[in-house]
Amino acid sequence: MMFSRRREGGGRHARDNSQRRARAERYNEQPAEAEPAVPGVGPYDVTEAPEGVQRLDLGSLKIPAVDGVEVRVQANPDGVVQQVVLVHGENALQLGVFAAPRTEGIWEEVRAEIRKSLFDDGVAAEEVDGEYGVELRARVRTPDGLTDLRFVGVDGPRWMVRGVFQGGVAVDPAAAGPLAECMHGLVVDRGHEAKPVREPLPLRLPKELADQAQAQQAAGSAPEPPDDASPPVNGSGPSQPPRRRPSPRPRRT
Repeated sequence: MMFSRRREGGGRHARDNSQRRARAERYNEQPAEAEPAVPGVGPYDVTEAPEGVQRLDLGSLKIPAVDGVEVRVQANPDGVVQQVVLVHGENALQLGVFAAPRTEGIWEEVRAEIRKSLFDDGVAAEEVDGEYGVELRARVRTPDGLTDLRFVGVDGPRWMVRGVFQGGVAVDPAAAGPLAECMHGLVVDRGHEAKPVREPLPLRLPKELADQAQAQQAAGSAPEPPDDASPPVNGSGPSQPPRRRPSPRPRRT
């Protein structure tokens, strides 16, 4: 089934690049004995997330409410979420969250595999510096024509968030606006259970929405289909980009 909700309201966080650098130092460079500063923008670990922000709780991901952003969640009849896409106008942001090692990030390796996967499909990808470090940009052909994509990765404590921007915001990050605000306010709840590196962290619909989905299924009614702004996003692994043809499953370590 596909559940679609347009979010109303929500709070903003300060967007300070110096705070962003402090976050990178926290997880990659800062000595373990030092007391790190809380990052000014997310994705946040659940232990450091600002309070007082309305969020859609999907379990491992908690998505802030931002005016004009529609949250599209594809879930099975049991409420297990298989895909999360945020839509604002003609632009979209697909979100995924994955288990990572305690001692190091995985985005650099995942990024290289995404680039290779695109190359194998005949698509050139360019590495550029972005707000969260090195990003990938590519232009792919979809059933609707050429589409620009921008791949962003954020390494956190034992997790990695992968975001795929699609549309005009893929080539002009300054225009991301509400979608960037969603990324800045995102919260990850990794949990304490041991998981294989790169395994998608579990996502579930809130109970009231899962109950609604089950009621729709029992009644034999189909959920409202997404509109034409839905992006053609496939794949669940961290190194599986939106693509035209299925590709082999990513290597797991």
